[in-house]
Amino acid sequence: MEPLSHPGLPRLSWIDTLYSNFSYGADDYDAEGNEEQKGPPEGSETMPYIDESPTMSPQLSARSQSGGGDSISPTPPEGLAPGVEAGKGLEMRKLVLSGFLASEEIYINQLEALLLPMKPLKATATTSQPVLTIQQIETIFYKIQDIYEIHKEFYDNLCPKVQQWDSQVTMGHLFQKLASQLGVYKAFVDNYKVALETAEKCSQSNNQFQKISEELKVKGPKDSKDSHTSVTMEALLYKPIDRVTRSTLVLHDLLKHTPVDHPDYPLLQDALRISQNFLSSINEDIDPRRTAVTTPKGETRQLVKDGFLVEVSEGSRKLRHVFLFTDVLLCAKLKKTSAGKHQQYDCKWYIPLADLVFPSPEESEASPHVHPFPDHELEDMKMKISALKSEIQKEKANKGQSRAIERLKKKMFENEFLLLLNSPTIPFRIHNRNGKSYLFLLSSDYERSEWREAIQKLQKKDLQAFVLSSVELQVLTGSCFKLRTVHNIPVTSNKDDDESPGLYGFLHVIVHSAKGFKQSAHLYCTLEVDSFGYFVSKAKTRVFRDTTEPKWDEEFEIELEGSQSLRILCYEKCYDKTKVNKDNNEIVDKIMGKGQIQLDPQTVETKNWHTDVIEMNGQIKVEFSMKFTSRDMSLKRTPSKKQTGVFGVKISVVTKRERSKVPYIVRQCVEEVEKRGIEEVGIYRISGVATDIQALKAVFDANNKDILLMLSDMDINAIAGTLKLYFRELPEPLLTDRLYPAFMEGIALSDPAAKENCMMHLLRSLPDPNLITFLFLLEHLKRVAEKEPINKMSLHNLATVFGPTLLRPSEVESKAHLTSAADIWSHDVMAQVQVLLYYLQHPPISFAELKRNTLYFSTDV
Repeated sequence: MEPLSHPGLPRLSWIDTLYSNFSYGADDYDAEGNEEQKGPPEGSETMPYIDESPTMSPQLSARSQSGGGDSISPTPPEGLAPGVEAGKGLEMRKLVLSGFLASEEIYINQLEALLLPMKPLKATATTSQPVLTIQQIETIFYKIQDIYEIHKEFYDNLCPKVQQWDSQVTMGHLFQKLASQLGVYKAFVDNYKVALETAEKCSQSNNQFQKISEELKVKGPKDSKDSHTSVTMEALLYKPIDRVTRSTLVLHDLLKHTPVDHPDYPLLQDALRISQNFLSSINEDIDPRRTAVTTPKGETRQLVKDGFLVEVSEGSRKLRHVFLFTDVLLCAKLKKTSAGKHQQYDCKWYIPLADLVFPSPEESEASPHVHPFPDHELEDMKMKISALKSEIQKEKANKGQSRAIERLKKKMFENEFLLLLNSPTIPFRIHNRNGKSYLFLLSSDYERSEWREAIQKLQKKDLQAFVLSSVELQVLTGSCFKLRTVHNIPVTSNKDDDESPGLYGFLHVIVHSAKGFKQSAHLYCTLEVDSFGYFVSKAKTRVFRDTTEPKWDEEFEIELEGSQSLRILCYEKCYDKTKVNKDNNEIVDKIMGKGQIQLDPQTVETKNWHTDVIEMNGQIKVEFSMKFTSRDMSLKRTPSKKQTGVFGVKISVVTKRERSKVPYIVRQCVEEVEKRGIEEVGIYRISGVATDIQALKAVFDANNKDILLMLSDMDINAIAGTLKLYFRELPEPLLTDRLYPAFMEGIALSDPAAKENCMMHLLRSLPDPNLITFLFLLEHLKRVAEKEPINKMSLHNLATVFGPTLLRPSEVESKAHLTSAADIWSHDVMAQVQVLLYYLQHPPISFAELKRNTLYFSTDV
């Protein structure tokens, strides 16, 4: 945060100031710290009430204007000269102290409420049925007793001085002593996150403690009509962090209204210096998510979660920044600002959480028509992004001009932004029970579950419906910029140069088993990895029926494109056909648990399997193993030493032995996919189980008589995976090493006639078994693409899957043209996809003619 003109103090908007303790006499500023007109807006009133909650993010900012961390001796910019308006200044001093004393009483009552259950909890800890262990109690209530005693002593000494007011009364030594004891807050802050996590885990595992922590009774002020209020333990544990900021603000305002020649002036100055230096020392240690804004009624509204989501609005996609506070969901967009101006948010809509409901799939209306981006256009964007990334790397390596690099980065951001906007397809609908529905599109079921769970957790509390006034909405929206925890759109062009580029290649994952389910269910897992700034589902286990301990032991091969995280989601399969989501016409399965791990290159880039356990929801544990293979190693072709098999054997040898034009393995896999897998969502893209694929490989290699029976029983993704594996393990790719350079040159030609002539000539140059098998595969892939509305596999998707497998440079050529290891979409790979896509879009002969030619489909084996 940038400071005000007063060194080391957090910025306050003029609206924040309006609603703080009698304004504390602070200057008026707009939401971004710029000077504003004096006084409140028309029609609003200054409400003199005690605000014991923060007016700014608890990111406790105490940076000096110089930006350094040196000790400073602050002087108020408008310090009162001796005798000049001294009477008015001393009266304001009394008001500031009166307000602070009242809020100090509330703070002490809050600390007392927090300490109240500690003694009985300690008493039970030594019994046969403890609620918490001694260690858990000491962790949760760490330093609370010490903080309470410090502030009780401070309050008892300050109270008589304020009640028996005298213009010459001194209390600077009390603030100086309080500041000197801030070390106890450092210990509290260091333990704060652990205390919260411990309290949450204990609540989940112990109902008795959960009841205690959800309804702690806080005694009201002496003059208050309310004798007690109910507050959660989580809210009370946050109060000490809040109090450090508040005390520093009071010191600033006391200095502002204390004459320079008053005995308190140097003491308050010293106390403020100590407080500011303390805040500087712990600023980065505080959990940045603990962000809050003060409502006009003096209540704390914390920011729980925020992020960028794609909203369907007026039939088109809009990128929004969504903010989830403790009692309201707010959807905003960044305002366009001129150069040099601070960015601000514009509120599009908000829903109080008390009025927010999630319509069930069958209740939801069908989505408004949104023009879906064709898959090939999304893939084109990826290619452009990768090409631009390569150009940027070349410019940096050649120490190119910064202008050229910035221009390339701008183009890259534009393409990444479009990709982020147009790739999500998973609907997330919310409804205001008093108004309209809103629809977001997300890339990941994991993300949808996170937002839903965060909202539902807050809705368990006693929430009240409300309507925000224009001023209240302005305060809330104005706070979003400084409270947000997600600052940048999640695109790679926003990454720093020294950030990890992620992994490129193949991640092999075995999902072993899961434990922790309370009831038997039909269970399966899906795997997601991040790619180009968003997450994509890559694999799915089979459904393990009626069990609490599923044992899948299924292996998957997942392609990584700059990936840094792996997510595992566990679902309960639903077979009720009435529960269909009208947004995407799919039956909704229930998420039972989800977890995420970082893909650390040092951990996964080894030849050995790395076994780990991922915890979900505090109960479910999924065991899995993984290892990583770089792209060049994964596609390295090693001829089989066993020439009697089919994998790793030249296609000419196999077809001659079988006396067929197309290898038997290709024909049988294609036939099975067309029989029962052509409408399977993600066919050829979704990984099959590696153990099933290896079993099929062994059967085909052995020419086992039970092949057909085994194929009919096998999961269709395993059969599709076997076909891909066959082409991948050919000693040389189907379109041959010899012709590879010519294919690369042909696809790059600009003139359509020249390109067609070259590409058709290259096909005729292929050996007969290669050519006929390629044409047979083209026909099959074309039929798969005809079912794109159902299976989501376009010609471009299929070209992306098969292109780099059918067309690959020789090992010598690959080394000669090796591009950046961090760029899977190298120019070669892009061209490989384009070659196959060209032939899919421009079939060399009609498929009907190919089908009539029985020579291609000899049944001799």
